[in-house]
Amino acid sequence: MDIRHPLDTRMPAMLRSGERLRGVFNALPSPAIIEMCAYAGFDFVIIDNVHGCANLETTENMLRAARASGIATVVRCFARDMARILDMGAGAVQVPMVNTADEARALVQAVRYPGAGQRGSAFSSRAAGYGAFGGNSHTKRSNEGIALVVMIETPEAVENAAAIASVEGVDGVFIGPNDLSHAMGFDDNWSAPEVQDAIARALRAIAASGNCGGTIALTEADEEKYSQFGARYFASVTTSLITRAFKQAAGAGRQTEVNIAY
Repeated sequence: MDIRHPLDTRMPAMLRSGERLRGVFNALPSPAIIEMCAYAGFDFVIIDNVHGCANLETTENMLRAARASGIATVVRCFARDMARILDMGAGAVQVPMVNTADEARALVQAVRYPGAGQRGSAFSSRAAGYGAFGGNSHTKRSNEGIALVVMIETPEAVENAAAIASVEGVDGVFIGPNDLSHAMGFDDNWSAPEVQDAIARALRAIAASGNCGGTIALTEADEEKYSQFGARYFASVTTSLITRAFKQAAGAGRQTEVNIAY
């Protein structure tokens, strides 16, 4: 009997592949949405526990849905929640507001088990198959197969981008354009030239360090622009995509009714 291990370890290799990766943030607490992202053909989905409302049980069920439908998964979470998220079987975590290399090093220690870090060891969790895949093999699989992505979202972090990206154990660095724009005094106008310049400088520094840079890309044009600076890890947002589709459907429906009425 071929049993699929609950811990998906594909993300580190995907981030190192040199290939362009297209994914989507999902803040909706729904395993069905995760399956839909998989069937739509995204390379990965980011379960957003920073701006989403999913509790831990729902998050674990979304991880199950991702594993069953075959999509690689990242969980965006606060550092304080990482231990429980990892024990649920997350194959990657993405942590916001990392400003320095020292902060990144501390996150690496929290993600890795002893021998490579300081993560508390437990083999009764879903990540270890509730004990079915525990012991040294689980420790090794986790230390080698769990990806850590850190987020740059302030001017300080932009200046430290190269140092952050150079920390051993950091697998990817993602630029959060909205928070960066606010931190720079431009509110939500991340298209401001000053903000775009900061994003470009950070992405170039990340790429020059040999790491995988990423950012929000809502359109194909966004992807093309940021890829010129070395970005390869792109994410859109499920709620934006769904709302846009609903608006298009609602508008088409109204137009059809008008045509019929006349």
